[in-house]
Amino acid sequence: MNIHLERQMERWYPLKDHPVQLALIKAVSEGVRFPVVPAGRRSGKTERFKRFIAKEAMKRPGEKYFIGAPTHDQVKKIYWDDMKKLTLSCTHAKRPSESDRIIFMPNGTEIHLIGLDRPERIEGIQWTGGGIDEIADIKGKSWEAHILPALNTVNPTRPDYRAWCWLLGVPDGLNHYYEMAQYAETANDPEWALFHWKSSEILPADVIASAKRQMSLKQFRQEFEASFETATGRIYEDYGKGNQTDAAIEPHEKLLWMHDQNFTPLSSSIGVVRNDDLYLLDEIVLTSAISRQSAEEFVEKFKDHKNKHVLIYGDPGGRAGEKHGHASDYTEIEDVLRAAGWKFTRKVKKKAPAIKDRQNAVRARILNAAGERHLFVNPVTAPWSHKGLATVQLQEGSTFQEDQKNDYQHITTAIGYMVDVEWPLERAAITTTLRMNY
Repeated sequence: MNIHLERQMERWYPLKDHPVQLALIKAVSEGVRFPVVPAGRRSGKTERFKRFIAKEAMKRPGEKYFIGAPTHDQVKKIYWDDMKKLTLSCTHAKRPSESDRIIFMPNGTEIHLIGLDRPERIEGIQWTGGGIDEIADIKGKSWEAHILPALNTVNPTRPDYRAWCWLLGVPDGLNHYYEMAQYAETANDPEWALFHWKSSEILPADVIASAKRQMSLKQFRQEFEASFETATGRIYEDYGKGNQTDAAIEPHEKLLWMHDQNFTPLSSSIGVVRNDDLYLLDEIVLTSAISRQSAEEFVEKFKDHKNKHVLIYGDPGGRAGEKHGHASDYTEIEDVLRAAGWKFTRKVKKKAPAIKDRQNAVRARILNAAGERHLFVNPVTAPWSHKGLATVQLQEGSTFQEDQKNDYQHITTAIGYMVDVEWPLERAAITTTLRMNY
């Protein structure tokens, strides 16, 4: 056996048997066209699908299978290298197309990888079957307008055959994926079936415990228990009396200054870290002001503070102009600090985090799934920070967009930028891969 084949064969490592997963593998052969698979993160749903497609392609000549994801980059990242290994592509006479993302099996079967940001890509081919990962992130109308019609297209050479499609993903509110899951569970339609399991049924207890410490209860239920969680009005719904404190800044403490630039009121929160807990104990909120004025206010407010080293966090958009040698919001702030004898460290990412990631990072500080609180606010000395976390709501019709009409929203965004730097969502915990424990 050559070394390339040996390496690809190693990809077929043993999996942990799970009764629902074993039933899922049999579903298509038992007449289920649309297995709906809301299951916990890293619990084996994608791995089972990869292997199912690979085996089907190996044993059935002349067929066409597809693997879809919300974008081309996603489907490439999640599937391309693994599918080449699982199909033992080093033995194929025709090499996989790296440009079109097609694997050509020796028996004439093809496996196509498709980015569904343009859902019409799935049209025009007589498919045997396939699957869509992260289905909750596909545009809701794509299923009825493009995907289902493509699957229902009758092949005149096989008029009685109907293409099948696994529908995989983690829930994301009560959207189209929720409706699919509800239909599969309750409609008594023999072409649809629901297959659900939790990550805790597959992953070790220490991985689950780690995830609980890093995530809010709502996010943990959604990500690791595949629960369809309702999007409520308040974004930080677990924020309450347990997060309030009467603590004050001590003169020796290093200050953390958090910004959301280019909005009015110009809002910034000021805090300290104690034993890995974030305390928001002061703030600067100015109407119709610019960053330099905010810095001047900071210097005056903390002129007697002993620790003259401040950490600066905020919106990456505040760096605009620096590339071309122009002053930015941050250089304006830093010039004022420098002139007043302050040292500073700028901790601003090059790119803003995804809104959901920023929100979930703050939620996990407010109250994690293990019942621990790591964010505290003095409502007297930091009233805008307190009111923001207590009142900011979702924009009507959205599952994550913040209500822009609420002036307190800007300071909670500033807090989110800081938390995303110091306590980001630990993707390592969410994406832990255990070879023998799927």
